[in-house]
Amino acid sequence: MKFVFDERKAAQAAAMLLELNQGPMPYIKLIKLLYLADRRSLIESGYTITGDSMVSMDHGPVLSRLYDCNKPGRSDGHWQRHIGPLRDYEVSLLEPSDGMALSDYEHDVVTETFEKFGHLDAWKLVEYMHTLPEWDDPSGSSWPIDVRTILREAGKSDSEIGHIAEQVASFRSFVSVASGQGS
Repeated sequence: MKFVFDERKAAQAAAMLLELNQGPMPYIKLIKLLYLADRRSLIESGYTITGDSMVSMDHGPVLSRLYDCNKPGRSDGHWQRHIGPLRDYEVSLLEPSDGMALSDYEHDVVTETFEKFGHLDAWKLVEYMHTLPEWDDPSGSSWPIDVRTILREAGKSDSEIGHIAEQVASFRSFVSVASGQGS
C-alpha cells in the first residue's frame, strides 16, 4: 500500500507541532511525532496525513521523505518555507502555517499527538517508538514498514485492510490522472 506524499500537508503538520511546542524542537522528536500522527490517522481513517512511506530505522520508525527534509541540497518547497534548517540537531519554525491543507480531523490528530507525546524528550520518545509492533531493528540500515502490519496489529480484519488498500489505490490513480501523469 503506497500513499501519495503531500509535502504541503507534512510541512503544515510539522509547523503546527513547532507552534504547539512554542520553540525549537529536536528534529528526531519532530519526525517521531509526525510518524505517530500519521500512524493514528492510518488506524482511524485508513489514510495518513503526510502520505509518506514508513520505515524502520535504528532509532525507531520514521517517515522516509520527512527524515531527509532537512538534509543539505534539498530544493526549496513547503518544508523549507515553514521549517528552519537543522542547527544543533534542532529545527525551529520559520513561518507559521495557515493549516489550510489539513482537515479539522488532521488538526485534531496533530494536536492530540502533541498533547500525548510532546512532553517526552527525544530519547524517551525513541524508547517508546521501539515498543511499536511494526518496528523491526534494521541493524544500521532501514527497512520499509508494511502499513498492513500496523492495521492488523490495531485489530483490522483482512477484509477491512483490503478495502483500505483499494481506496488508497483509487486515490493514487486519481492523483496520477489529475496531475497528468496517468494514462
